[in-house]
Amino acid sequence: FSSEWAKAYFRFREPYSDLAYALEAEKGGTRAILMAVQAHIIKYLLFIRNTEYTHLERLCRISRQEQGEALAVALADTLWAAGGGVRAVICLVTTDIHVMPSGDYKADNFTERIQLFEFSEKAAAQEFIFDHINCFKGEGSHGVILFLYSLLFSRTLER
Repeated sequence: FSSEWAKAYFRFREPYSDLAYALEAEKGGTRAILMAVQAHIIKYLLFIRNTEYTHLERLCRISRQEQGEALAVALADTLWAAGGGVRAVICLVTTDIHVMPSGDYKADNFTERIQLFEFSEKAAAQEFIFDHINCFKGEGSHGVILFLYSLLFSRTLER
């Protein structure tokens, strides 16, 4: 992955602002993934989330906590769909090395530390993502790459 991909993560605009619902997206390859997730975030905030606010207020009046909830729902929905509605695989980075470099693979001190967590219930996957939301939205977390790996493993390499 390029340095642009390595530093990409899911970063929201300021809470309680006019763009509190919006992910910040730099130009480049990660933008497409961020915008796909953004669509799921808006869908959740407008049509699914229970709140007293109406219409566009539903998008603007959200806290940092609610931003994390919306991101967790969006990621879980996307991974669940990629898994055919029967599974989701979530990748997180650990301190332990799980894959030893060999052959043509060049170690990047990231990929070899990824651990897979498989879920057969969408709600459990969503809760797990929310519990580990900083792994996707924390600076230096490689959050977009983790989500891309999660998509690939949820979909399966055969599919």
